[in-house]
Amino acid sequence: MKNIITLLLFCITQIGIAQTEDAWVYFADKENVASSIANPLSILTQESIDRKNLHNVTIDEKDVPVNEAYITQVKNAAGITVLAKSKWFNCVYVRGTQANISSLSSLSFVDRIDYANNSLDSGKSVFSIEDRTPIKNNKFEVKTTFNYGNAAQQIQQLNADYLHEQDYTGTGMTIAVMDSGFPGVNTIDGFKRIRDDGRLLDGYDFVRRDDNEFAFTGSSHGTQTFSDIAGFIDGQFVGTAPDAKYYLFITEDAATEGPKEEALWVEAAERADSLGVHVINTSLGYSNGFDNPAYDYTTSDMDGQTAFISKGANMVFEKGMLLVSSAGNSGNSAWGIITAPGDAPGSLTVGAIDVFGTYASFSSRGPTADNRVKPDIVARGLGAAVIRSNNAVSTSNGTSFSSPIMAGAVACLWQAFPSMTNAEIMQLVRESASLYNNPTIQLGYGIPDFRSIFQSLSVDENFTESFKVYPNPVRDRLFFDLTTKETLEVRIFTMEGKMVKSETLKNLNSISLSNLSKGLYLVELISGASRYTLKISKY
Repeated sequence: MKNIITLLLFCITQIGIAQTEDAWVYFADKENVASSIANPLSILTQESIDRKNLHNVTIDEKDVPVNEAYITQVKNAAGITVLAKSKWFNCVYVRGTQANISSLSSLSFVDRIDYANNSLDSGKSVFSIEDRTPIKNNKFEVKTTFNYGNAAQQIQQLNADYLHEQDYTGTGMTIAVMDSGFPGVNTIDGFKRIRDDGRLLDGYDFVRRDDNEFAFTGSSHGTQTFSDIAGFIDGQFVGTAPDAKYYLFITEDAATEGPKEEALWVEAAERADSLGVHVINTSLGYSNGFDNPAYDYTTSDMDGQTAFISKGANMVFEKGMLLVSSAGNSGNSAWGIITAPGDAPGSLTVGAIDVFGTYASFSSRGPTADNRVKPDIVARGLGAAVIRSNNAVSTSNGTSFSSPIMAGAVACLWQAFPSMTNAEIMQLVRESASLYNNPTIQLGYGIPDFRSIFQSLSVDENFTESFKVYPNPVRDRLFFDLTTKETLEVRIFTMEGKMVKSETLKNLNSISLSNLSKGLYLVELISGASRYTLKISKY
């Protein structure tokens, strides 16, 4: 009798589990779209608006929040729990029985319902991105040096230390890190430098819906990945972008595994966009092995357009940010290939190598299901140096660490050439890599060379010899001795990356800086396909 009761309880439990489903509920419209776009500060920060304007990113309906009245009605529906929302896709992520979720179709504002359970809904929503070609730039200066300690090899392997030597260490760049937990970041010495400088801007725990992103969540994975970008212990460890500003977002629930975390990730990416973030690092990946196997993806789904998080990654690209993501650690498993969002065209996907530049066997391979090269590039992921939550400098294995090492380097490169687009920066990084002409499924395009990128952007010596810029330091007016007949566009940026002046010179030979405050500025000179960048001091 005991066995029969046990079996009956098991069957009842299984029925209950089978009846509980997750789904995305898409809405038909939004409210106040025209007025919100006409008044973008009502929906975005000034930092976000500035970044979009600089890169000609349109502020559109996707930036307008989801109608809260619609969300309230869904929340009030019988048996429905709302777990996440997305303004980019105008939807909410819900949990309930299939019957209760299906009943939401009767609401007049519901456009469609997509179930996480592949057997209930197998449709795809395709999102494509524009391919843009990089243009030439240049910059010369040598200033900053660090004692990298244990992190030296992983930085020097990319020649990212060369960017630091040119005084590009992430200043003015804003990076968001999506992960599972950041204990110790608010207390240990390894992050004291960014705390003291006020560069640890904010954070949020999307899983628990609270502001304590530093509480122990069962994982310190985020602390370690974050250290590879931002950590600093003089003489022992330096991250790849030690002077950037940071937001930390928890989107990964260490206790569960399912598409809900994808929905939370997209919500966090939307917040990053609204805050003016330039670069996002995500050392997360989704494929199979979900708590509910019915939600598992197949390898054919890794086409960059199927997984919700991959659609979100493509939206990150469309909104002008640059997403760096880990390829995944499935190289030795039956799955084998990259995981979402690393499959997305909008993601700069990073695989793992060792100290010698050799493929780390655990690193997920390419290509994507639609036969694109992935991973894009590789960085140190076997024996990568990290700072742990107890402030110990140690090593860890995984593409989780090759991704942030790369993200910091990319941010420093973008700092040097602020008017370049995300597409241009991504393509420059790919083209610099060691296997660009002969990519492999293990290493993609290979190991990038940030020194060669920087130096290749100064190949037009005729351009740099065609003018002189003076005086520097400058008080009120900056002069140009022009011998070129080309029109010269002058753009001036603060060290925070905000463009404060833009003029086109044809017959004029100077511009006024009297309205600018004292301090350091980047001056970018553009003539045809060539660019030159220098720093000036305004007094």
